[in-house]
Amino acid sequence: MSALVRMRLAGFLRTGRAIAPLLAALLVLGILYGGGQARPAEAYGVCAVVLFPVLAWQTKILLDVEPDVQRRMAQVLVGPARDRAAGLLAAVVAGLGTILVALAFPWLVGGLVVPGPGDLSLPAALGLGLWAHLLALLPATAVGALASRALTRSAGYGVAVLAVGVVGTLVLGLRGSVAPWLAPPVLATARALAGPLPVDTALFLSGAAVGWTGLALAGYAWRRRSQP
Repeated sequence: MSALVRMRLAGFLRTGRAIAPLLAALLVLGILYGGGQARPAEAYGVCAVVLFPVLAWQTKILLDVEPDVQRRMAQVLVGPARDRAAGLLAAVVAGLGTILVALAFPWLVGGLVVPGPGDLSLPAALGLGLWAHLLALLPATAVGALASRALTRSAGYGVAVLAVGVVGTLVLGLRGSVAPWLAPPVLATARALAGPLPVDTALFLSGAAVGWTGLALAGYAWRRRSQP
């Protein structure tokens, strides 16, 4: 399966398909951090929200790179479950690369303030920032997978699924108290990082993100079983 992961990442990079989401990420990061300096943890929480659509789109692009015939051959060679898992793992690895760029970018442009007395330490702020981005990456990968060509069969339907997933996450996140389990806690995580983060809140948000992602990927796997 590792060979499949490497193959999909190589195809994503060598075909130049990785350039578009990378440029989109740099664009939103430039807009986000161009307005002045902010505290690291709070800024990273907002950054995870604005990167959520980019990460979902990047996943869709990566999964769509592989030709249909090649995907069917891979299913025959390693089995459908390993083939699906390899695609999702490749998408997560690519997303981690984007996250590393997002964590480093604000320091390069002076978008963050160095923590002072009474603030979180820099390692703690970086750790919370990584945590917030991971909680966005997991559901973004699921949304991108649901929008992939293997399921939607057409570019138009794929874009529609991607748009509904991203917009629905943000809209329902704004109304989190009304429908807390209908969307992943991307906005809730950003709100939590605006102040002190209790351990029980962090555990709840982590569990909600993992649970929502698991349900979405279960739907993805179920739909893929009926697709060639």
